[in-house]
Amino acid sequence: MTGNVKIVINGDTYELPVVVGTEGETAIDIGRLRQMTGLIALDPGYANTGSCKSSITFMDGEKGILRYRGIPVEELAEHSSFIETSYLLINGVLPTKEQLNQVSMLFNDHSLVHEDMQIFYQNFPRGSHPMGILSSMVNALRSFYPELQTIEEEINITVTRLLSKVRTMAAMSYKISRGHKVVYPRPDLSYCANFLNMMFDTPVRPYDIDEDLVKALNTFWILHADHEQNCSTSAVRLVGSGRVNLYAAISAGIAALWGPLHGGANQAVIEMLSEIQEDGGNYQRAIARAKDKKDPFRLMGFGHRVYKAYDPRAKIIKKMCDQVLLKLKIADPLLDLAKELEEAALKDDYFIEYNLYPNVDFYSGIVLRAMGIPTNMFTVMFAIGRLPGWIAQWKESIDDPDWKLSRPRQIYTGSGKKRYTPMDER
Repeated sequence: MTGNVKIVINGDTYELPVVVGTEGETAIDIGRLRQMTGLIALDPGYANTGSCKSSITFMDGEKGILRYRGIPVEELAEHSSFIETSYLLINGVLPTKEQLNQVSMLFNDHSLVHEDMQIFYQNFPRGSHPMGILSSMVNALRSFYPELQTIEEEINITVTRLLSKVRTMAAMSYKISRGHKVVYPRPDLSYCANFLNMMFDTPVRPYDIDEDLVKALNTFWILHADHEQNCSTSAVRLVGSGRVNLYAAISAGIAALWGPLHGGANQAVIEMLSEIQEDGGNYQRAIARAKDKKDPFRLMGFGHRVYKAYDPRAKIIKKMCDQVLLKLKIADPLLDLAKELEEAALKDDYFIEYNLYPNVDFYSGIVLRAMGIPTNMFTVMFAIGRLPGWIAQWKESIDDPDWKLSRPRQIYTGSGKKRYTPMDER
């Protein structure tokens, strides 16, 4: 489909251009709609609105397709590393061996955080959620490491610094929250191995690096690296449209990811499974409640705003979940319950009719739980994985020649004009 579409308003005909994407997806360009007709388009939740053109990620929810820069996520999860995938998303191409080695060296060079930042960590109230801490600390990075945007190399250093330090900061927040001594990154370990070591190494019990768990963490982060224009990515682009610094834009993304309907969904799945288990493992009752429109209960981890087929990431992480539990010799009753719940739901006519398949969050929480990651760190793990996607989206938006300050419109439904009432007349 090419050319224009015609709309008729009160007998007057207007033509709007049609935009066609690489994979054949089409959109009506309504950028001049108000200028031409005096009308705006109303689309609550932006479910049918394209906010930008992007060459980063393609997803087809009806067919269950997800590709980064054209490469299927299945291939990246099988063969790539998180650092290589991050390079792909941010730079648009896979790195050469020399480029990948250079990036790895930069990660080691910028992995430490300023010692003064520990003072901030120690002054957060006990019980503060790690996502709130991480969002605040990422914003604070600007004060310690001012970014420079005049030379491409300096932008790359800022990007590398952010990717490397957020991983260190996340592990630090966990250690400090438990009253443990902070473990610093080691130059001899890979990105994922370093994170696991910083999380779990102690003077009493040194952490034994397990390459299977390192591979699992690589896969987990690759699957979360980008996902088109979701809530948090849109927040990064919207805040970034004001030309704020990168740290502020990423901080906004972290805050947006925090919610249980977005990045916090994997934590919500574990909490839901725990509640079902405490209720005697009656997953059929949970399914019945989810189908009852009068019951506010939701079956977390099922369905997706975009996917109307099986989430391709869920297939990969389900397989990985089995492998991790087998390797660790863990018999997790929540995994058994999750499998029973999934099997029953996939046979249920209601779930079939509404395309409510398990999504990536359904199994990712069990994987993290098996690796020893505490539940309140689940969303932080998601944030680390999504970081390269946010950076790539921010970078693409500031380079966009059609850039505009994001400024949505609204349909006002409040009171009409009325007289101010003085205090003595109220």
